[in-house]
Amino acid sequence: MAELIVAADLVKRGFRVAFPFGEDCDWDLLFWRPPSQALERVQVKYARSDGCVVRVRTTSQSLTNGRVWAIKRYTAGMIEWLAVFDSTTDAVFYIPAAELGNGMDALHLRLVAARNNQQARIRNADDYRVPTITRTGP
Repeated sequence: MAELIVAADLVKRGFRVAFPFGEDCDWDLLFWRPPSQALERVQVKYARSDGCVVRVRTTSQSLTNGRVWAIKRYTAGMIEWLAVFDSTTDAVFYIPAAELGNGMDALHLRLVAARNNQQARIRNADDYRVPTITRTGP
């Protein structure tokens, strides 16, 4: 469901979208903005925030016979964007893959200010809304 919501959101904003065939891609969809033909890879994640913080898993697990056999940590070498659909706020957020470093387990987007007024090392969710998405490649 999250993949379709993100795709519809991108199309609404003037992008073109394509989906891979099969299950073994590092990304869930591609997008481009006409007239450019430059493709950008997007990994889509579903989240359910508590209304204050969106916890975003930045990994995927491969299962065989119900057992985890590989954990994939997303990096800028695999994707350009990590798109997150938060079902609590019905919002889509786009995180540049450059912020994932060499791979991490999770990151957090703040929907409201921290109660202790912390400012350092905070990712404000409003900074990752759709209008901020721009071309990053050549």
